[in-house]
Amino acid sequence: MDDAYSTQLTAGESIEASGLEQLMALKAGDAFLVADGWGDMKGGADGLFAGDTRVLSRWTMTVGLLKPSRLSSGVSQDNVFFSCHTTNRPLPPMGGRSAPAGVMHIERRRFLWDRRMFERIQMVNHGVEDILLPLAFDFGADFADIFQVRGTPRARRGTIHAPTTDGRRVTFRYTGLDGVDRGSCLAFSEPPARLTPNRAEFMFSLPRGRSMELFIECGVDSCEAPDARRWRLNAIQARLAMRAKRRRGASVRGPRSPRFNDWLDQSRADMALLTTDLPTGPYPYAGTPWFSTPFGRDGIIAAWQMLWLDPSLAKGVLTYLASRQATETSLFQDSQPGKILHETRGGEMSALGEVPFGLYYGGVDTTCLFIALAGAYAGRTGDLELIRKLWPNLIAAADWMRDYGDSNGDGLIDYQRGADTGLSNQGWKDSEDSIFHADGRFPKGPIALLEVQGYAFAAWRALADLGERLHDDRAVEWRIRAEQVRALVEDKYWMEDEGFYAVALDGDGEPCRAIASNAGHLLFTGLPSPERARRVTRRLLSSRFRTGWGVRTLELGQARFNPMSYHNGSVWPHDTAMAAAGMAAYGERQAVAEILAEIYAAAAHFHLRLPELFCGFPRAPGEPPIAYPVACLPQAWAAGSVFLMLQASLGLSIDAWSGTVDLIDPVLPAGLQTLKIQGLHVGDASVDLDIQHVDGRAVVVPRRKQGGIAIRTLR
Repeated sequence: MDDAYSTQLTAGESIEASGLEQLMALKAGDAFLVADGWGDMKGGADGLFAGDTRVLSRWTMTVGLLKPSRLSSGVSQDNVFFSCHTTNRPLPPMGGRSAPAGVMHIERRRFLWDRRMFERIQMVNHGVEDILLPLAFDFGADFADIFQVRGTPRARRGTIHAPTTDGRRVTFRYTGLDGVDRGSCLAFSEPPARLTPNRAEFMFSLPRGRSMELFIECGVDSCEAPDARRWRLNAIQARLAMRAKRRRGASVRGPRSPRFNDWLDQSRADMALLTTDLPTGPYPYAGTPWFSTPFGRDGIIAAWQMLWLDPSLAKGVLTYLASRQATETSLFQDSQPGKILHETRGGEMSALGEVPFGLYYGGVDTTCLFIALAGAYAGRTGDLELIRKLWPNLIAAADWMRDYGDSNGDGLIDYQRGADTGLSNQGWKDSEDSIFHADGRFPKGPIALLEVQGYAFAAWRALADLGERLHDDRAVEWRIRAEQVRALVEDKYWMEDEGFYAVALDGDGEPCRAIASNAGHLLFTGLPSPERARRVTRRLLSSRFRTGWGVRTLELGQARFNPMSYHNGSVWPHDTAMAAAGMAAYGERQAVAEILAEIYAAAAHFHLRLPELFCGFPRAPGEPPIAYPVACLPQAWAAGSVFLMLQASLGLSIDAWSGTVDLIDPVLPAGLQTLKIQGLHVGDASVDLDIQHVDGRAVVVPRRKQGGIAIRTLR
């Protein structure tokens, strides 16, 4: 994913050894929790995090000195609750008698709210005799920075103070090298029989047929005594908050096919889970566990995927990024005036400058995407009030494109990192080996990526459109710049012998002739001529790109191709979705519907939750897609992919300026006979759309139309 510390397995490391084989995540606001299928956190890649600091690093439960037998576990579909159902192994003798295995049902259930973990242990005796149940928890708080957890070494750390205990509480405290005191508190509803700074032991007496509950809380502030009432009230708040986020904007429902609707529900729930309501509005954080923070590129693309359904995300993203726009030049932060944020972090290492990601601007495409999203948002909503508010930020971003983004004056946006601590590659494929020449050589900088020029083209056009509406005389200049970028790309990147675009130009202006999915993003921006777009589409749809589960990031047979790599042959759902949307913009519908069906089939094998990426092996009959072992799950732009592909398949566009919703040659994927879109708002008007497959065509029927809105189906 998105920074220099992208987590990948080293050679010979097993999935199990990585500790990432069954991690289950919860998130609320800026806090998130990652644990294994039993609910245990063992101090590896897991833990309870707040402010990019691990405030609970160890939390494991044993029953009679043994790990209980797991019956099932998972996260609820709304992403609020984790639960694990277990039973006991044979219990040690108590008073001369030993309880056999399988007579105790022990449910472990938890949620996050208000930067706290709430956990309930429910114990039920299904045996024929009374039971003495020994239950124990081992715990600890190492206050490791998120980058430490991910493997970045530190020469020294601050001071971890000795934990203090108070009957049923344990308080942890750490003083960082930045002088900040960080703390957390763990509390139990019942006083343990024995409590030490790292272990709590209980002995519960359960008569046959009886049950008992233990409540536990862990948060960054002082602990109140947990109890059933606090559990219930906070659980209600957590569930209501998630429900409100899921219900923003319009809804999409398929036929009475629970699997397809479950996929839509899971994707919407994942987007809601990752969305944090900041003072500037809702912002979709990139993904868990490693990227639970605002990322510029990810936030923009996720908001764009959801724009037709829920414009509030785009408004929140634009407003937040404008508030963090760079105002000065820093090689360490890769910033220049007007540049838009790539990533922000809140931990100790970022505060001390041990890593540059406190406020880091090393993304070459984010500034262009910021302007382009503003144009798309305005066209979707007609919200000129926000555009006027953001106009100084948009002009500053355009000035960055002109003055800094084009470092060598050739008219193209390029990048070369300012410091060795930053990202060596600064497009969305930001791993070190993702950009190369056809023979595998790495290019010298500065590098001008193909898709970034498309984003720049879209940005200049958006700025020109908005400038005309705001009566800014510079609109003519901006439109000319857009056409200059188009001409440069068609001249310098097109490879007639390949019928495709080069992935980049190196510092000498030499094309990097690798054949990669970046060209799909260029289609998304509408830059290529129709004839070249058709040739690119044909190649992207060939078996050398298309796996049967989606589109590979790199064509089969290219130098450095590896279906198990991060960027050189894997399948990224968001990348496939953007390519599909680009193809649809040039009139391709049937293949886009087929790709949507393929991604759905892949999602079905991942429990209807698309991961950040998966391996790019070809689809084989009766076999699932092959997982990438350390992919983020959930991931915002993976969750949003289904909605962008649905929009592309339907050929749906919304023009708030004219109050029209157009569906151009709409197609439903095979097996999907009906689709309902409810609560689609355009300005003050709204409409529901019923889309049905009739005689091989998709027929659109407007329902419950209110206000001045026109629905047009064009063939």
